[in-house]
Amino acid sequence: MPRTRTLTTLHLALPDTREPLRHRIAAAVVDALRTGQLAAGDPLPASRTLASDLGVSRGAVVSAYDELAAAGYVVTRAGGSTRVAPGAVDAARAGADPHITEPAGVVRPPGVLREPAVVDLSPGYPDTTSISAREWRSSWRTTLFDAVPNAAPGPELHLRLRTALAGHLRRTRGIVADPDEIVVVPGVLSALRTLVAAADLAGRTIAFEDPGYARARRLFEAARVRVRPVPVDADGLPPHLLRDSDAAVYCTPAHQYPMGGRMPVARRAALLAASASTGRLVIEDDYDGEFRYGAAVLPALRALDHGRDTVAYVGTASKIVSPSLRLAWLIPPAPLLGPVRDVLAVSGETVSEITADAFARFVETGALTRHLARVSRTYAARRHAFVDALRTHLPAVEPLGIEAGLHVALRLPDGTDDVALAAEITRRGVTVPALANYRASEQGPRGLLCGYARLPESKADAVARTIADVIRGRVGAAAGMSGSCTTSGS
Repeated sequence: MPRTRTLTTLHLALPDTREPLRHRIAAAVVDALRTGQLAAGDPLPASRTLASDLGVSRGAVVSAYDELAAAGYVVTRAGGSTRVAPGAVDAARAGADPHITEPAGVVRPPGVLREPAVVDLSPGYPDTTSISAREWRSSWRTTLFDAVPNAAPGPELHLRLRTALAGHLRRTRGIVADPDEIVVVPGVLSALRTLVAAADLAGRTIAFEDPGYARARRLFEAARVRVRPVPVDADGLPPHLLRDSDAAVYCTPAHQYPMGGRMPVARRAALLAASASTGRLVIEDDYDGEFRYGAAVLPALRALDHGRDTVAYVGTASKIVSPSLRLAWLIPPAPLLGPVRDVLAVSGETVSEITADAFARFVETGALTRHLARVSRTYAARRHAFVDALRTHLPAVEPLGIEAGLHVALRLPDGTDDVALAAEITRRGVTVPALANYRASEQGPRGLLCGYARLPESKADAVARTIADVIRGRVGAAAGMSGSCTTSGS
């Protein structure tokens, strides 16, 4: 039998636009269909070959092929070959969009629209479109080939994921933990709820960053924990403001939420020493510690604890993959490990074994490492474009917290009505929350919190201009936009 013809060269001219690379590659393939360079049934080059020809990453080509397949331009057959689909040439000549769009008349619930009506800068959301569809599907497909689990969920399960996480945390956060020390939970709030019960914090005082993670603060208050706000400064939570009467302290040292300060090593050491001497529990929420941009790697508090059993470490998949996974991990101090497991056994808060196994495979295969490397470059580019645009259109306001994470804070003059400001910006098509949403008192800083993980570079300038126009209109005349509005803390 004759061997199948293999196309080893495809001369593509990538469009000179600011669209994502995968879109540009897909558009170039469609143009090749339109001009007759490709015909129905033709095989496309192997992704590795085309990536080499174009001088781009193989992942970008794979994503482009996935996009073309979803749009009906190509079909993937057994053996891995990708071929031009029947009717693809006619579709290309008719001008059909190679990017995935929603069919007319389809109504979807809020939050799942592919292209929202406004640009949403709400913090805490990663760009899930950057996940390699091939590697993500592979992790789930392999898991689904296994037998259906028949064990009741509980804290002692998820050994595969706990083992994978132990390696991931050692490599990325410098944390050395045995898999048996890691507890998998359905979200950060579940971890905090469990710690309240396991450490018997109800009726006692917890020092809490101000401004800080409002959902965590409300959870503690609902659990009858006395929350004592502690004003943060440019380096995060100041240890000298803690009191011996604080039974615990909640902090986000990698990238203070929301002001963005990174706690220096000396301050971390001081916080741990002071807490160890008083028996205080330190709750470290490492919500986006994997993302840094040209800044030195700082060890997690847990990595510096050195057997003092002071730190309860909380990590999550929400920022590195997607909040929809409902997947987080808790490493409690050794004396609390048993109580934590007991609390979870009673509460029944657990993660699906199927979800845990699929994510474990995503970690084991190196897909998570590749994903983090890929999105870190993407987020760095988006941060650079957005921050540069802000500095151009709003030079008197220096964005805070730009060395890490997925958001920047814009500190505005005291007395600014940031709620009204955010509402006006939203009316102009850009959703952005006010710092009022994170303050525990009226004395805290005023400003806006801008998440840039989902902001395309091509839209950064227009979005920054919209924010700047509103700020200048509402704040500039009264404050003169002086440099005094750029400091962090309160």
